[in-house]
Amino acid sequence: MYVGTLSFDLLLGDVHSLKEKRSIVRPILAELQRKYAVSAAEVGGQDLHRRAEIGLAVVSGDVGHCTDVLDRCERLVAGRPEVELLSVRRRYHGGGDGD
Repeated sequence: MYVGTLSFDLLLGDVHSLKEKRSIVRPILAELQRKYAVSAAEVGGQDLHRRAEIGLAVVSGDVGHCTDVLDRCERLVAGRPEVELLSVRRRYHGGGDGD
């Protein structure tokens, strides 16, 4: 079993309230979950208007499939015009007996 995770550090555009921030972040989370069957959530920067950290995870029996899903998720977030992708952190867990 393999678990792949991504963490995105995002800079949001012209946002002046947490309500406006939610109107940008929630659709991104929903699209990731719907299109790629990943678990996704805002995991940091909840009190900041123009910054957001999104984390997601995928579980697969094949590391190649895990990588493919993470690549697609990264492209989706990077392609959103209302956010600037500042950094991405990718990790893999598992693959050995007892992991």
